[in-house]
Amino acid sequence: MARPATISRLRSCLTASRAETSLWIPACRRPNWHNKRPYSIQSQEEELAKLPNINPDTLSITKTTTPKALVPPEELVFGRTFTDHMLSVEWTASQGWLPPRITPYQNLSLDPATCVFHYAFEAFEGMKAYKNPRNEVRLFRPDRNMRRLNRSVERIALPTFDGEAFTDLISRFVRLEDKFIPSSRGYSLYLRPTMIGTQRTLGVGPPGSALLYMIASPVGPYYPTGFRAVSLAATSTAVRAWPGGVGDRKLGANYAPCIVPQLEAAKRGYHQNLWLFGEEEIVTEVGTMNFFACVREKGTGRKMLWTAPLDGTILEGVTRESVLELARERLGKEEGWVIEEKDFTMRELAEAADEGRLMEAFGTGTAAVVSPVRMINWRGRDLQCGLKDGEEAGEVTARMKEWIEEIMYGDVEHRWSVKI
Repeated sequence: MARPATISRLRSCLTASRAETSLWIPACRRPNWHNKRPYSIQSQEEELAKLPNINPDTLSITKTTTPKALVPPEELVFGRTFTDHMLSVEWTASQGWLPPRITPYQNLSLDPATCVFHYAFEAFEGMKAYKNPRNEVRLFRPDRNMRRLNRSVERIALPTFDGEAFTDLISRFVRLEDKFIPSSRGYSLYLRPTMIGTQRTLGVGPPGSALLYMIASPVGPYYPTGFRAVSLAATSTAVRAWPGGVGDRKLGANYAPCIVPQLEAAKRGYHQNLWLFGEEEIVTEVGTMNFFACVREKGTGRKMLWTAPLDGTILEGVTRESVLELARERLGKEEGWVIEEKDFTMRELAEAADEGRLMEAFGTGTAAVVSPVRMINWRGRDLQCGLKDGEEAGEVTARMKEWIEEIMYGDVEHRWSVKI
């Protein structure tokens, strides 16, 4: 399928704007658009690379003297309950990464002029630790989270770090907080690694200091309704991401602008937004998740699984990648499905729904894992996404949930599951 005209035009404009910009930016400050890190000065990058990286052997642990009581799993609300401790590592441009610390959970003390407050120098990750009935604790593909966090911080001039070293620290932290990890299926310990710029300045430039820290929250199902189908409002009046932007990075600045459209969708009775882009209304993401659609091909009846490609506007979801790999292995090779990362429009999706070819749809993400979709409101119509009355998830959605969770909880041995 040819790339839609809207994105092509935007990319042409972006290229043109870069050419125009180079006419007036002094050569010494002109960004190198083709460099691996176009937002850094090469000599500065080389100097920073010589500084000490994160060293787990220098970890210090100060345990709390006031341990918290455990909240019953059925009373947990996503992101409201926190464990006894936090993990933190400071960085400075002169000293590199300082010794990591695990301390009692506490407030941060930051100057009002700290750059994160003014220019959004912040990136984060979402990952989970899972405990099974055998009392085994596991992480799911932590290497992917570390890679994505490094890509995110690199884009906003924050320091990168050794992902394996930080994963080691995460494992030590999780072992310390073991009592907070629920062992029931569907429950886990949500981990939130975050990096912020901490330099005290109102000047706009690369921060001279940063803080990488992690807090943890025992959680149950992301949605209060549990594993039930949600309804979506197709949204084109607000844009989540655009070519040349930062929609493919996990930055806090990407999330706040999405809240008002979500509230507007909720007022109309819908759980989340289905983000559309451009005049063609290309389907991109759903809420804060990647989006998948199961469609029968017109004429042939072939079963196809669609999701948007990683074109710079789509977040490189860990669950998304896992769904695609499992789908290619188990649906594609074994059952003849066509698995496609492609641009598709809301009109194509509506046509498939009207013709009974839209079999099911679902979102994927760390918080919800897999979230089935019942209907999509588009241009005043509620389009049904293949679910029967009383059915909460389609066959593929349910199978994906089962396949991924059995890996997460260690029911089957798999390279993605890292036992702590």
